Amino acid sequence: MNTKDFSLNVTGTNAVCPVGETTGRNNINTGAIPVISCEGACIRGEIARLAANRVAKAPGYARGCHGELFGVPDSAMARWVKQAPQVVVIDGCHLRCHGRIVENLVEPGRMRGFDALSRYRKYGEIFDIDGVPEPERRAVAEDVAAWVAGQLSAPTCATDIASTGCAAVPAATPKCGGCCG
Repeated sequence: MNTKDFSLNVTGTNAVCPVGETTGRNNINTGAIPVISCEGACIRGEIARLAANRVAKAPGYARGCHGELFGVPDSAMARWVKQAPQVVVIDGCHLRCHGRIVENLVEPGRMRGFDALSRYRKYGEIFDIDGVPEPERRAVAEDVAAWVAGQLSAPTCATDIASTGCAAVPAATPKCGGCCG
């Protein structure tokens, strides 16, 4: 299947999220790097979400709200993500749903994208979050978070692959500079 580029119409709103506005302004002022993730209904999205929560606890990083980024483009949260020098996106799988959207909202080269499933490579036949016991899914998410943190602290990849991050590039790719785990 080859899906062409497409767009969606989103109904506008005058509503704001008060805590999102405060958080967005604070993160603009501190220069925190936003961490966005897949939050899909399946186990892969849940592992990505848990990993993003952990990565966002590191100094200099903070959790971004994809709902405001995608649905309230003039919010402080969206402004923060769009103007950040770097945006971290942890997708749940190879579909890169969030990464494919975010790379169209930020300037080229600012997004570091990661496919969590490429790290742990299991649960291919499981959809339900509860299909993996909570301690196990938390342990897998911790491993993904440590992997992402390691990638983020490593030298960045070549410019032509920076928008997808090292995680989307096969380890044998010579342009990656060894950061592809």
